[in-house]
Amino acid sequence: MPIFLAGQPQRVNSIFCIGRNYAAHAAELGNAIEAEPVVFLKPNSALLAEGLPIVLPDYSHDVHYECELVLLIGQDADDVSAAGAMAHVAGYAIGLDLTARDVQSEVKAKGLPWTKAKGFRGAACVSGFVAANLVSDATQLTFSLMVNGEPRQRGESALMLFPVAEIVSYLSRIYGLRAGDVIFTGTPEGVGALQGGDVLALDLHGMVQASWVVAR
Repeated sequence: MPIFLAGQPQRVNSIFCIGRNYAAHAAELGNAIEAEPVVFLKPNSALLAEGLPIVLPDYSHDVHYECELVLLIGQDADDVSAAGAMAHVAGYAIGLDLTARDVQSEVKAKGLPWTKAKGFRGAACVSGFVAANLVSDATQLTFSLMVNGEPRQRGESALMLFPVAEIVSYLSRIYGLRAGDVIFTGTPEGVGALQGGDVLALDLHGMVQASWVVAR
């Protein structure tokens, strides 16, 4: 499934996700703050473009929304410094990292990977991307989520434990980044369960808006 940067389709490579990147969210789930980014992956089959319905997996009864700032990598990055990291970011979007929380809790208790909880089809909702050159300061972005017209989440990139440049640098050093990689940068507090028929409206700093409806 393609994603769009300034209206042009982009081929998606890997989907990296950062967990526990906002202290208040870590606290609401009872998670510890780590000394380095918590990284997990989603398959690119999890991508869901705006306008398509969110279909909740039948093996979960507690799927949560997590609204996040999303990055698109525009050129390969290997061992880049934080100072040089932003040159590799092509665009910014707003998205949802959907999580089968009951499944996640079960596999975490067993010491197993989170993939079934985080990587199901439609678990990576992504808006269109605004070009990076239109964003003056990625450390000062705000974003929000409304569910059925009620505010649920509000995030500020200034509150990230690991800022955008540090995330890009870290991923480039440990894994290497390739053009077309997408990075979910973490969610603030306020996550909650989805129900059939819910309407989700997202906004990134007044520059990008997107919406999804949960299938009944």
